[in-house]
Amino acid sequence: MNVPVIAIDGPSGSGKGTLARLLAARLGWHLLDSGALYRLTALAALRRGVALDDAPTLARVAAELDVHFESDGSREGRILLDGVEVGAELRTETTGNAASCVASVPQVREALFERQRRFAVAPGLVADGRDMGTVVFPDAALKVYLDASAQVRAERRYKQLKEKGIGANLADLVAEIRARDERDMNRSVAPLRPAEDALMLDSSTIGIDAVLDQVMVWMRERLGEARH
Repeated sequence: MNVPVIAIDGPSGSGKGTLARLLAARLGWHLLDSGALYRLTALAALRRGVALDDAPTLARVAAELDVHFESDGSREGRILLDGVEVGAELRTETTGNAASCVASVPQVREALFERQRRFAVAPGLVADGRDMGTVVFPDAALKVYLDASAQVRAERRYKQLKEKGIGANLADLVAEIRARDERDMNRSVAPLRPAEDALMLDSSTIGIDAVLDQVMVWMRERLGEARH
């Protein structure tokens, strides 16, 4: 059976994770948050005291992850590791920066590659990440590259942290986001870039509801009304 896949790629903070969760819930499809897999690997490595340049051990950590994604219609969704919700821990800056380092390790990417492809089961899959359309699902029915300026992404993150009572410096966040973009775009394996046939969408000046509506229009054009 040819299972339809919608691949959503883009840099950190562009809104692709929220888009993927809302889209999967609306369609009743499965969800793959590939960035969370790298964050989960990084979190597990940090908890175990594994060095972020210890490729063989990191690959074993990645291969042993017991993870499940729940798209419950909320903008956050739930991520379960060993049956326990760990979403808050995955969203810390420490975990995010460690994940960017872990994602550049070829052995880790290899360990997670086939695992990610196995998420594509009926009735369909919404896959969110940085190389979903270019590497993991090159034959995806619809590929979206969601972008936003580094300044806007930093402001969004700053607001999120302030709402949680966490102190942050906006200038530092901008610098961290640009550094992460640089790492992701220039890594030797599966660098962050739009697929040649991806549809580009900039969320700098529009809200998530407008983004979701646009992607639904594209989906109807590519897959037809019968898919949802």
